[in-house]
Amino acid sequence: MEWGLRGPAVARRRALRLKLAAIVGFLALWSIVSGAVAALKLFNPIFLPGPWVVLGALVTLAAKGQLWGHVVATLERVAVGFSTGAVLAIGFGLPVGYFRALRNVVEPVVELLRPIPPLAMLPLFIVWVGIGEGSKVGFITYATFFPMFLTTVHAVRHLDPLLVRAAQSLGARPAQLFFRVILPAALPEILTGIRLGVALSFFVIVISEFIGAERGLGYLINDGRNFFLVPQMLGAAVLLGLLGYTGNAIARAAERRFLRWQSPS
Repeated sequence: MEWGLRGPAVARRRALRLKLAAIVGFLALWSIVSGAVAALKLFNPIFLPGPWVVLGALVTLAAKGQLWGHVVATLERVAVGFSTGAVLAIGFGLPVGYFRALRNVVEPVVELLRPIPPLAMLPLFIVWVGIGEGSKVGFITYATFFPMFLTTVHAVRHLDPLLVRAAQSLGARPAQLFFRVILPAALPEILTGIRLGVALSFFVIVISEFIGAERGLGYLINDGRNFFLVPQMLGAAVLLGLLGYTGNAIARAAERRFLRWQSPS
């Protein structure tokens, strides 16, 4: 029994050590490659600054009070755009997955719009809404809607029909059937779609901040490109990666919290 309690803790510590070792190894390899480029003069070393140079650029921006405004601006846009996309995707996906007639009406429209790359829609959002926050939030909402919508529809469509029939035979009313059977059974795939949406929102925010933005990590990358500030570009990209990793970790924590019934005791 004691080993049964200690086993998961040991496994978590081992996984944490492996993750830290992977990060340290990546930074060491980056430093070695950057140093080799400078020593062997393979190409201009300014194109590949070392990790400490990139960190120094971020520290300088933070000391000037400029960095956090860009981070907050990016997070605000991602939070609003992703939340709007998630609410729309789940709100439409649940009834579309459950009612076949509604699915026959909605699916052709979705399948027509889904192959259009989000980048192709950005100029339209700018024309419709302008270059302000609305176009950026709308762009993120559009890009994240489809994966979350499709996973929600798929989850509801492929429910075990025996679960629904058993609940109906026991006298479950429609509201009880939805909240106690359909939603819990579909939740694993819905949360997987949410994780995809979180990752995609950080992917597309850079594109939206390239155009008409005065703040944000995407603006920092574009500004670094214009003035050839490679450490600033890499630093902003690394920050985006860290924010995306954090968002995925939060989504996984929510997954563990709401899907505790899936895990063995």
